[in-house]
Amino acid sequence: MSAAKHNFNCVAMSTFEIKTHRTGRTYSEPHFFILNKGLNSGKPMPEPCPNCFVITVNSDELRESLFYLCLSLKIGRYFTYYLKGSVIPFICITDTKTVIKTALQNNEQLHWKLKIEKLKKIDVFEQNLKMQLRLINDLKVALLTN
Repeated sequence: MSAAKHNFNCVAMSTFEIKTHRTGRTYSEPHFFILNKGLNSGKPMPEPCPNCFVITVNSDELRESLFYLCLSLKIGRYFTYYLKGSVIPFICITDTKTVIKTALQNNEQLHWKLKIEKLKKIDVFEQNLKMQLRLINDLKVALLTN
């Protein structure tokens, strides 16, 4: 992938659409989902859940760039400021769009491709650690049941 594909000035100029996801709805264009309820509000996801927004874009390259930008915003807790509600916190669609648009405008993308590759490696490493912890827990259960 070339650096131009991950230039957020290009993404900011292009259109992305954010809507509330309806269960059972399918999308033909490249898309991903963002959790909108709970303390993990703002977390991007490849698969939908009942409480999420859907972001659709024009190309897979833009989808990937926007997905990892949203992941960076979640890790950096940029969505936390906008959480509302006392029992079940949530983020509204306009606040989500504001956070993403502000990040697109403020983000200088000299090394964005490198950042995406590093985030992918970290994500794979995290999934591997979670699997190892599940296996260790299963081993403990097996040891105690025999």
